[in-house]
Amino acid sequence: MKLITAVSALSICAAGAAHANCDTVVMSDVGWTDITTTTATAKHVLEGLGYDVDVKVLSVPVTFASLESDDVDVFLGNWMPTQTSAITPYLDSGEIEQININLEGTKYTLAVPTYTWDAGLQSYADIAKFADDLDEKIYGIEPGNEGNAYLVSLTENNTHGLGEFTVVESSEQGMLAQVARLYKDNEHVVFLGWEPHPMNANFSLKYLPGGEEFFGGEGVVHTVTRAGYSAECPNLGKLFSNMDFTLKMQNKIMGQILDNGIDPDDATIAWLKENTGVLDVWLDGVTTRDGGESMAAVKAHLGL
Repeated sequence: MKLITAVSALSICAAGAAHANCDTVVMSDVGWTDITTTTATAKHVLEGLGYDVDVKVLSVPVTFASLESDDVDVFLGNWMPTQTSAITPYLDSGEIEQININLEGTKYTLAVPTYTWDAGLQSYADIAKFADDLDEKIYGIEPGNEGNAYLVSLTENNTHGLGEFTVVESSEQGMLAQVARLYKDNEHVVFLGWEPHPMNANFSLKYLPGGEEFFGGEGVVHTVTRAGYSAECPNLGKLFSNMDFTLKMQNKIMGQILDNGIDPDDATIAWLKENTGVLDVWLDGVTTRDGGESMAAVKAHLGL
């Protein structure tokens, strides 16, 4: 009888702990403006529903490890197929779950200005021919990023004759600032580019074929969670499975952030106020944290 009582007590405690874990949503933001945009947008909706939100700025590898260790609940930036090698071990072990494709039609590979393309740099195989013009440099993003690692492997293995090249690792903002300086003077540059991103409006770009073995062609972005999250927190699982984004949405908000210097929280809340129709889809079957009506709560939070 004492054993049964003890087991029952443990079950109650475990249930209480699981419920408590659903009150705060821990999200990863890897510092890319597109993921900052979607994460900030989700944060507004979550707070409107009564949840606390803890956003941690982590690299992609640390994000996946943190999902495995249950230190992060949700990540909105699983770019596929480019993150396939990084995430596959976690998917195979069941420690990370892909619950939604939140964006389609993405691009992610090396890019060049159109004037560089017109000069003849039209594939990965052409890069080495422009070694002097490029100062033997390929510009990447933050250290530890799997795209950078692939580019470094090309130089280490002298693939496409890139053995003398250096991959310059920087932040997204640092990389684009360097691209802008070179672009202004019509100097040749090759760098890691992607869409959605306002770089596609700010620069006339071409994406290079030749990296499909790693980057693939057009891709998708998945929402991923720690194992069992949707079962443990079904209301949140429903919300995140509903939350789809568009290239148009992200390009607009990212332009506000990067080009106009608007704070991500302000840019995303302004977009939500102008596009409340998305809430009909996102909040379908979703309640507030305490079981109340979701639409009224979120609109009140947005000041509508």
